[in-house]
Amino acid sequence: MESVIHAIFLILGLITVACVLLISIYLIVAGIPAISKIGIVKFLFGTKWAPTYASPEYGILPFILTSIYGTCGAIVIGVPVGFFCAVYLSKVADKKVKNIVEHAISMLAGIPSVVYGLVGMLILVPGIRNIFNVPDGSSLLAAMIVLAIMILPSIIKVSITSLDAVPKEYEDASLALGANEIETYFRVSVTAAKSGIITSIVLGVGRAIGEAMAVMMVSGNVPNMPKLFESVRFLTTAVASEMSYAAGLQRQALFSIALVLFVFIMLINACLNLFLNKETK
Repeated sequence: MESVIHAIFLILGLITVACVLLISIYLIVAGIPAISKIGIVKFLFGTKWAPTYASPEYGILPFILTSIYGTCGAIVIGVPVGFFCAVYLSKVADKKVKNIVEHAISMLAGIPSVVYGLVGMLILVPGIRNIFNVPDGSSLLAAMIVLAIMILPSIIKVSITSLDAVPKEYEDASLALGANEIETYFRVSVTAAKSGIITSIVLGVGRAIGEAMAVMMVSGNVPNMPKLFESVRFLTTAVASEMSYAAGLQRQALFSIALVLFVFIMLINACLNLFLNKETK
């Protein structure tokens, strides 16, 4: 029986690896022809996306920069909120408060992305327009705020799990040496749970980079160079908004965009693995 279970786990693991390899091969085969036709420099560093013009242009630099800026903005907004919330719930809050907030966070994680986009479109976009007195609230700022809210559940839940796993003896030793509770939480508990907290941040980054529907509804989905109060288009929204009707070179270029996005995510995972291996050693 043990050998059978071992074989089942081995087969499931191989299936997972095979799926990743098949996705990688498919994106490479579908995306490389467009890059070779357009030229990798024009494709990656071109500033204009106009596939339907008489002389089409396929520059995705605005999409790349928008995705980077949007993800960084979401991290700047969401990580401090999620981190301090996790520390409070794990170390300071009463059990009743912790249970209630954790249930609320779980519900927040289960909300479909289209609902985030709808709420952002009806509340956040008009609010930005009125507060900052701009012509249109659909902007990079709106996308950053929505993404920051969407990554909170991943950051909070994984960070709480990591902080709860820190042995209580570490905190008792710190308190016995004269440190107060706040110093103990941030200098001992957080340090001991650092790898888990960083993992939560990377999971949030992965969701922020891969989100499409909510971002499309609040960002304006216009292929401009990224500015905080102007409509923009992300890598994910470029694929989602045009794939249904694209054909020929345009369709191949969209697969190339998906390939670039896939490479970004793989690089982030590789950096995470290197960091975690370093911390383990």
